[in-house]
Amino acid sequence: MPSKRPAARKKTRSRPSRPASRFVGRDASPVLEKYPPKDPSLTVRGPPPAPPPAAAPARPTATTAPANAAPVPLISLERPFDIDDFSTLLGESSVRVTVPREDLAEVLRRVSDFMGFGIYVYAVTIRPTPGDLLKSFVVELQRVDYDPEKHAWVPFVDKGTSDSPFGPSGTRT
Repeated sequence: MPSKRPAARKKTRSRPSRPASRFVGRDASPVLEKYPPKDPSLTVRGPPPAPPPAAAPARPTATTAPANAAPVPLISLERPFDIDDFSTLLGESSVRVTVPREDLAEVLRRVSDFMGFGIYVYAVTIRPTPGDLLKSFVVELQRVDYDPEKHAWVPFVDKGTSDSPFGPSGTRT
């Protein structure tokens, strides 16, 4: 029968005591030694304080807005007009854009250059936008074809696409 030996106790090591005043954690940054902290009076404290609100005038003046007027939005969701974006629309059957006055001449030049190829011909309509004091114009382009029987330009009718080099009917005539 095996003899029973008393269970051996494991000895735990006692940790040496450390002085309580020693810093526990990472070593100090060498950057702080090379660049000492700035003078606290030079630190940025945030935006300057807002001026106190001015006293409201006793009676409304001509420069103040009426109380029921809608506030002016800070962000406009409408993108500004871009001539290059407009040029990508050329080739559609109908185009309608609002053009600022200063870009109108360039828009008409690009339309006439595009029509110079002879494939796309547009009827162009230009009218001022309402109430803008001629600051912008609505330009409408409608694709047209020449009808030799009527001797006039008629609205373009899309006849579909075809793999035949002779058009949708597939015949030469």
